[in-house]
Amino acid sequence: MCGRYTLATDLKKVADRFGAPLPPASATYNPRFNIAPTQAVIVVGDDGKRYMKEMLWGLIPSWAKDPGIGNRMINARVETLAEKPAFRAALKKRRCIIPADGFYEWQKLGKVKQPVRIVLKSREPFGFAGLWEHWKSPEGEEVLSCTIVTTEANELLKAVHERMPVILTRDAEALWLDPKTQEPEKLLPLLRQYPADEMEFYRVSREVNSPAVDKPSNIVPIEESV
Repeated sequence: MCGRYTLATDLKKVADRFGAPLPPASATYNPRFNIAPTQAVIVVGDDGKRYMKEMLWGLIPSWAKDPGIGNRMINARVETLAEKPAFRAALKKRRCIIPADGFYEWQKLGKVKQPVRIVLKSREPFGFAGLWEHWKSPEGEEVLSCTIVTTEANELLKAVHERMPVILTRDAEALWLDPKTQEPEKLLPLLRQYPADEMEFYRVSREVNSPAVDKPSNIVPIEESV
């Protein structure tokens, strides 16, 4: 799964990386060192042209009666993406990329769960494959929400957790965002494990256990990379 991640990279660099203009709220955006479910996150989409905007992390299907369902839909398993009612329409019509520059997992070491930050060896930002939805309450409140697609862990991350978020390769990003492409048979092959030899992880402070702690020291290694 993916339950916590980081986007500490300057937002202008992120916008340039994904070929999208800065979102309206960019002037007040701060680097994020411990992004948690239910929070507002930066999303890249394409409705004929690239855009960046904020959405809530935790997908609320358009047919949901209770928006609290989003708390349970922070991730979408690639194996059932095309079948589950909560995701199959979004797979065809509402795909997005969720920019990040690292994510956290908790490695079991004896009786202790040690948080680790997982990054690309290049330390460059990357994009999770995501889906988004539009929900409207009976009172007329409109909410945009998203979820991160997950797959089986690659060889590196199996030592940490059995699942990992789908990180799209640069070659896959354009097709994933292409609004004209709706066939699952073209989209699902894009959702593969990211190459293990291009990733690494290192231990970080247990302060990241609390989503209330969001500060630069979250991403500082407490030991050498493992």
